[in-house]
Amino acid sequence: MAVTAASPALASKELAQQKNCLACHAEATKIVGPAYKDVAAKYKGQKDAVAALATKIQKGGSGVWGTVPMPANAVTDAEAKALTTWVLTVK
Repeated sequence: MAVTAASPALASKELAQQKNCLACHAEATKIVGPAYKDVAAKYKGQKDAVAALATKIQKGGSGVWGTVPMPANAVTDAEAKALTTWVLTVK
């Protein structure tokens, strides 16, 4: 049975593992990049958070969480949105 990127099963830690996000991020602690709980807290209530973070996942970025840049990632629009939606729920 195929599972789409937007399904709840993949909008979670499993998709983050599959896309190698957990090499630099963890749910509760800073590794190279910020903890997902800190990202969720920073963007809580921002209406454009999903779009902004999905773009950052796909294109990379720097200067928001320190000096180490986040590289661009080879993810689809649906995967970036699914990852962002999940990250914003981490507490």
